[in-house]
Amino acid sequence: MLVIDGSQGEGGGQVLRTSLSLSALTGRPFKLTRIRAGRSRPGLRPQHLTAVRAAAALCAAETEGAELNSTELTFRPTERPQGGAHSFDVTTASASGRSAGSVTLIAEALLWPLLFAVAPATVTLRGGTFVPFSPPYHYLAEVAAPAFGRLGAQCELELLQWGFMQAGQGEMRLRVTPVSGLQAANFRSLVAETIHGVAGVTNLPSHIPHRMARRAYNLLEEAGLNPDIEPRRETGAGPGAGIVLWRPQAGFSSLGRKGLPAEKVAEAAVAELLAFEDNEAAVDPHLADQLLLPLALAGGRSHFTTNRLTGHTLTNAALLRHWLDVAIMIEGEVDQPASVTVDGVGFSLS
Repeated sequence: MLVIDGSQGEGGGQVLRTSLSLSALTGRPFKLTRIRAGRSRPGLRPQHLTAVRAAAALCAAETEGAELNSTELTFRPTERPQGGAHSFDVTTASASGRSAGSVTLIAEALLWPLLFAVAPATVTLRGGTFVPFSPPYHYLAEVAAPAFGRLGAQCELELLQWGFMQAGQGEMRLRVTPVSGLQAANFRSLVAETIHGVAGVTNLPSHIPHRMARRAYNLLEEAGLNPDIEPRRETGAGPGAGIVLWRPQAGFSSLGRKGLPAEKVAEAAVAELLAFEDNEAAVDPHLADQLLLPLALAGGRSHFTTNRLTGHTLTNAALLRHWLDVAIMIEGEVDQPASVTVDGVGFSLS
């Protein structure tokens, strides 16, 4: 059994999610201590507890400490990941019966075990689809999933209901077709012919998404880029607003809040995108983090550059070395451009 300090490095939920993925994949049990110890609300929050329950359901894992606010967890898989139809709701893990915990982060934790499951899987997740400190749905669908596809991952995503903070109650569906293995890839800097985007709101006036879209369009056009941004007004459990911009191998988002003009929301996302364009890196900081696990599983050497190295990426790299006999070489300093090379283990269950 691996014993892992959950407060290591960045010390967030990524340590838990990576461990759940790899435990379900390898069948190796683990004990996680000091879960999110440095956070203002330590322990398992609803989205983390839902990820535990979901991963356990896939591989019939025995768990100890799978409770809200628990700071220790033991996880023992008893079988290979199973396919089929699954449904998980973040609100069932919340004491209040309400939660906007991120379903996109849960989807990422489940994707890798399901890619090596005994049969295809369809997973429905309910909770927050657009919440702070997590990839919004369109980032996962338009940026991460195509990048994973280059490695051989076969997955489809569908947004069924928008769910912003605080109300949540969004819904997405993940369909995964098992593969025999993943292959290495080199990610190079790409020129974006078009900057795509969606400016969306729920339960707010229609002028708000149009203002976000118009401001982002004008700024991108002034920068010499070709924008295509769709304003969307949707229904949901509560009010919410946000914008997501994407291009190959990179995505940027900003969420609205009460008192923040729609134009300012758009400007924040555009500023991040333009900073990426100026650097000529291959992938954005979030994708750099998300690529590490599948590249560690892939067979062969992979490489990419990113415009900003994060503590998240360093923490994930250290954890992967703990779980797998993988070589991950990172050249660069935190908050600076970096180059990453991964010699994958060629994982397979066949």
